[in-house]
Amino acid sequence: MTAAAQVLVPLVVLLPLIGSAVALVLGRHRRAQMAVSTSVLGTVVVISALLLAIVDASGTGVSVAVGGWMPPFGIVLVVDRLSAVMLIVSAVVLLGVLVYAVGQGVADRHRETPVSIFHPSYLILSAGVFNAFIAGDLFNLYVGFEILLSASYVLLTLGGTGERIRAGVTYIIVSLVSSLFFLSAIALIYGATGTANIAQLSVRIAELPESVQLVLHLLLLIAFGIKAAVFPLSFWLPDSYPTAPAPVTAVFAGLLTKVGVYAIIRTETVIFRENDLSTLLLVIGGLTMLVGILGALTQADIKRLLSYTLVSHIGYMIFGIGLSTELGLTATIYYVVHHITVQTALFLTTGLIERFGGATSINRLAGLLKASPLLAILFFIPALNLGGIPPFSGFLGKLGLFLAGAEGAPASVGGPAWLTWAVIAAGAATSLVTLYALTRFWNMAFWRDRDELEGYDSPLLGSVQEFPAAAGDTLVATRTTPVLMVAATCALVAITVLLTVFAGPLFDLAGRAAGDLVDPAAYVALVFPGGIR
Repeated sequence: MTAAAQVLVPLVVLLPLIGSAVALVLGRHRRAQMAVSTSVLGTVVVISALLLAIVDASGTGVSVAVGGWMPPFGIVLVVDRLSAVMLIVSAVVLLGVLVYAVGQGVADRHRETPVSIFHPSYLILSAGVFNAFIAGDLFNLYVGFEILLSASYVLLTLGGTGERIRAGVTYIIVSLVSSLFFLSAIALIYGATGTANIAQLSVRIAELPESVQLVLHLLLLIAFGIKAAVFPLSFWLPDSYPTAPAPVTAVFAGLLTKVGVYAIIRTETVIFRENDLSTLLLVIGGLTMLVGILGALTQADIKRLLSYTLVSHIGYMIFGIGLSTELGLTATIYYVVHHITVQTALFLTTGLIERFGGATSINRLAGLLKASPLLAILFFIPALNLGGIPPFSGFLGKLGLFLAGAEGAPASVGGPAWLTWAVIAAGAATSLVTLYALTRFWNMAFWRDRDELEGYDSPLLGSVQEFPAAAGDTLVATRTTPVLMVAATCALVAITVLLTVFAGPLFDLAGRAAGDLVDPAAYVALVFPGGIR
């Protein structure tokens, strides 16, 4: 079984890369390109599910020495429970968004997502995501991030509008700064320890003076904090994501920031286990929640509102990591899975709102409940979920985090007791404000009657209605929405509900993954079965 798993591990990266090359060659054959990309990601979903089943059943994980070069001299790919969970969730989300994008492309004749460019870039992005989740050394993790950067810049600027180019320039400059911090940290870590292997670093980092550990630790946190969009390094996100096409925005918002969160989890639980920055993480987590949600309150456009809520909810994950307890990590892993699916579903639904209503501004939408009850439901369910209404997964994840904080606070686990309680209070307030902001948009866009709209004499929802958008583009409202777009959105909303239905088994799985994380020796033994020499 282990030998079979070792064969499967490299395929999650190789298949998207090969598929990207094939899709590029088939640039003039749209149907063939779409068939290749969907087949590749569908296969990765199956492989990821098999890896999760194998790893969880064995309890030991799988490591692969690429090219037969044994660690620490060669590249090692590692799949433990955390990696396997991230692989399956990201593969499912990437496949769902791809189906949505195919439906949009066919309906719009590929104006927004040119097939010859979109599909190869999307598969390269997928390969970068998968590579980051299974990288066993820091440099390979860096390579995964750079693959993401190159593909995401292309996807972000699809259509070539001035607004998208400006957002893309901001995004790539910030990403390059993050990469500079990351590469500098790798160089300094290698110079100080003689290795970039994550498992080996868990032993050698502890041998360095505490001051050196602190500098290296902070460099990595800055690099990953930019990618995860934590405060005060999140300023770039609300201006970058909303300008892209709907499927691109959805996968960026749902998935890419979680790659940064994943890297922070590895940093805190394996590499710098002995160099504790829990207090700093708690402060950052609390400020990220509050600053992000306060920004959301000032937004009239649902894309920007969701972008700010994305920032605020990253704070919950940083809070769980900062607690440094098994229960805190368990709730964090569950919350990461929840947030990937819910945030993606909300952005896909926003794409449907923009298509159906012709706008995303709260001041230009009304009467959508009567016009499309299904669309109202598709937004309402994940909105309640993100807001933390019982019994949805958002409530369960937040409750798990708050319970972990409450258990740790008396013993001052993860920082001073008062700080932990303060972050719990910030999390509760953030949840309530999130619910208020999203239900306010739903009330204005869906529940409000059309005749309450000011400034428009003609109906917004005609068979086809055109009017200028705020950014200078032209938005088109139409009652016809492609079946594939609706089906993909319905599927992701259904998955968000299943996260609640199967919360017990999922929390158990997250608990087993967290149990692996609190004992770095398990990760070391996975990479070096005979011990580190």
